Amino acid sequence: MSIWEYANPTKFMRTTEGLLPWLVGSAVICCVGGVVWGFLTPEDFRQGSTVKIVFLHVPAAMMAINIWVMMLVASLIWIVRRHHVSALAAKAAAPIGAVMTLIALATGAIWGQPMWGTWWEWDPRLTSFLILFLFYVGYIALWAAVEDPDSAADLTGVLCLVGSVFALLSRYAVLFWNQGLHQGASLSVQSGERMSSVYRYPLYVAMLGFFLLFLALLLIRTRTEIRRRRLAALQAREMRA
Repeated sequence: MSIWEYANPTKFMRTTEGLLPWLVGSAVICCVGGVVWGFLTPEDFRQGSTVKIVFLHVPAAMMAINIWVMMLVASLIWIVRRHHVSALAAKAAAPIGAVMTLIALATGAIWGQPMWGTWWEWDPRLTSFLILFLFYVGYIALWAAVEDPDSAADLTGVLCLVGSVFALLSRYAVLFWNQGLHQGASLSVQSGERMSSVYRYPLYVAMLGFFLLFLALLLIRTRTEIRRRRLAALQAREMRA
């Protein structure tokens, strides 16, 4: 069985119908469990209770970047293989990614104000994240502005390639530029830089929850986009008849 079989809209709809309830249930359990567990952790000796916003900020920031990467892959599949499901999946993912980016920016400002003494700083990572959010908005607007869906998929695919530079900068800005207020990665493989296990384990659960939530929302929105495309095709056929 080839993975490309799921590029068939009928196969995709039939497969995801049974998967969705499990995804939604798992996402709710992990999201609620991880965030509640995180907010029940003790206060940090430096940042106090403000550190607990990490359980929203880090998963949202992680998904904001990775959703754009997923859109890039889906767009490339559309450009190379012309599979409509991949183009519709990229379209469906964009509003979810925009919301995740907005959550990351908002929680970062709330977290940063008591730590830095300001709600906003033109820090490399913050700036690249803001630009990434604008790319999300532009991507959504471009889909809405172009009437022909295939042309819209082509143009947004090109936009996705350009925006990927800022997704990369958002992920590695702290490594590219040593200056800036933003801290390094919250999770590190180096033992000396690791977050305490008291915070790390609930953060893992929250991150898994955000990932499953994205998958559930992505499937729901992609299924909706497929139905819209089918409806538009039926209406066009009736108009020609």
